[in-house]
Amino acid sequence: MSQIAISLCGEGRGHATRIATLVERLRDAHTLLIFTSADALEFLGRRFARDDRVRLVGIPGIVFQYTGGRLDVTRSITTGLEYQARQLGPLVDLMLRELDAFGAELAVTDFEPALPRAAARLRIPLVSVDHQHFLLAYDLSSLPWWLQWQAWLMGHAVWMYVAGATDTVVSAFFRPPLRRGWEHVVQVGPLLRAEVARATPRHEGFVLSYLRRHTPFAALATLADCGLPVRVYGLGEREPVGAVSFHAIDERRFIDDLAACRCLVSAAGNQLIGEALHLGKPMLLLPERAHAEQLMNSHFLAGMGCGDFTLLEEVTPDHVRGFLERLDVFRGPLDALAGRIDGTADVVRVIEHRLAEPRGVPTADAARVPG
Repeated sequence: MSQIAISLCGEGRGHATRIATLVERLRDAHTLLIFTSADALEFLGRRFARDDRVRLVGIPGIVFQYTGGRLDVTRSITTGLEYQARQLGPLVDLMLRELDAFGAELAVTDFEPALPRAAARLRIPLVSVDHQHFLLAYDLSSLPWWLQWQAWLMGHAVWMYVAGATDTVVSAFFRPPLRRGWEHVVQVGPLLRAEVARATPRHEGFVLSYLRRHTPFAALATLADCGLPVRVYGLGEREPVGAVSFHAIDERRFIDDLAACRCLVSAAGNQLIGEALHLGKPMLLLPERAHAEQLMNSHFLAGMGCGDFTLLEEVTPDHVRGFLERLDVFRGPLDALAGRIDGTADVVRVIEHRLAEPRGVPTADAARVPG
């Protein structure tokens, strides 16, 4: 049994779901100390509160900023810089004390900046497991030029978050070639919770939707006009809008609805896309105009032939109805992927291999810079 420290970004559902899946596979053989914030802290707290091999520590985290219901890139960057200037140093000091008392033998991070710094100071091997490193490691030449430029710009932020990892694992539903100089990166599929991996797909004639909390009402009115019942998660319980019903986050119910739905009309997060692909569900993605990562995910999904996308701010009833009329078009590519993309076992192998290695093995990323 080893002591493993884990940190993750607290914003949104994807990081928390990915790490929950990993914790489920590691907790029987190891003791785990987890640092996170916000949504992830609540999600993991519900899931592991009674597990004596898992301890959660709440930390301050960076939160995306919205103005008028839209992602505000400028405010988000400013908030991130303030976080780095004011909170990151004291947080690293806190983690140093926690890691020393815990006796951490390995650190694992999912896009959280403090643990990599603390692990480096204590010479603890670090495994980076996230989606965001695709911005640095993947050949993105298939994307429109303006998204390639966004990826280059965003890649510098990824580098500032996590540098010097002993192992770098990218979890993504897409797998283009690796860029020159990043051949050491381990490419894996999305990490699927056991409940998703075991689920049996079926079709009960409704549309499932997972939306971010700042979704404009016009998009909800569009869903209400699509001609099918729509079950919406992510916005909390509220009064129905036509055929659109709103449901509180309940993991078991959500997974059951994911397995049973006809298709998804949803935000464009990597984790949910991977779960839907595993279950063979066509997707109409609704990326936010200012959310470059969701736009990149959307282009990759469309390129795979497994769905389509339109901007959240511009979606119309015609977009949704047109997608529903073309569901059979996506069936072949979906059938080729369904049940074959779970990357959990691959990540566990990387972690177990690193635990078996002696301390002081040179890092693969120490001399790399984004370019």
